Amino acid sequence: MKLASLRTGERDGALLVVSKDLSSGVLVPAIAKTMQKAIENWAAVEPQLNKIYERLNANSVSEASPLDVTQLESPFPRSYQFLDGSVYLHHMEKARKARGAEMPPNYKTEPLMYQGLSDRFCGPTETMVFPDGTLEPDYEAEVAIVVDDVPMGISPSEAGKHIKLVMLLNDYTLRALTKTELPKGFGFMQAKPTSSFSPVAVTLDELGDKWDGEKLHLPLVSGINGKRMGQPNTGEDMFFTYLDLIAHAARTRALSAGTIIGAGSVTNQDEESGFGCVAEARIHEQMVNGKASTSFLKDGDEVSIEMFDDQGMTIFGAICQKIKTL
Repeated sequence: MKLASLRTGERDGALLVVSKDLSSGVLVPAIAKTMQKAIENWAAVEPQLNKIYERLNANSVSEASPLDVTQLESPFPRSYQFLDGSVYLHHMEKARKARGAEMPPNYKTEPLMYQGLSDRFCGPTETMVFPDGTLEPDYEAEVAIVVDDVPMGISPSEAGKHIKLVMLLNDYTLRALTKTELPKGFGFMQAKPTSSFSPVAVTLDELGDKWDGEKLHLPLVSGINGKRMGQPNTGEDMFFTYLDLIAHAARTRALSAGTIIGAGSVTNQDEESGFGCVAEARIHEQMVNGKASTSFLKDGDEVSIEMFDDQGMTIFGAICQKIKTL
């Protein structure tokens, strides 16, 4: 099943059931007005939403309308909680090397995770505005999960049953600020502006055997101004799984339904798959050529992130955003 949030002028938008090919959608206010309401009552509403989805794919919903992705918010226009990990250790090692920082001593025993801004997310085709182009804006191509209510102290073996939706994520970073902010030892604040997500969120059955219960195994394609930056496989070189991330986050607190958990910028040890952010490309260029040639995001650039199935069909739709600097 594929779900989206239609922009309505209200902060949480309106829940939309979307056809498998992303060509049409239908509002379902009688079932759940918003995505948040749906995830909070998932056991009750999921069967009802799935029936609508099946009818929509059979072209038997008279109320359906053509889907215009430019009218979509991120699936969750805002969230009670957004957590992002860094489980592709090759990315972490490169990012820290770039700012002259050592790896934390326990990075292979506990997932690295921060709590990000979540009171508003940028829509998948909405212009992303940065206050200053000199802050070295960068994108990070990721995959995120959404959970229902998760009890405190859950084990990784029990965590999987709480994963209900999967989305693509662009976790923007202002690289110049990480160099001064993180050494303070109090985590991200200014260096992490709002993030954006794919046009639709999908249920696990949409991913077929590419979802193994812990990871998603597909290339994540990203680019800038039509030039491909990379297509690393999300299932490779993932040191901690989504189950580990859930258990880590819930160690000392319960997680409310609608909590979003990312796994960090996707990167593979095999650099032939390219890169999931500008910083990694620049580090590679510095090592190979002695200097970096790929610039950080600048005014007028367009960033795209998308994932395709084995038949070449888009699964989540594309995050496709223009960059504007003030």
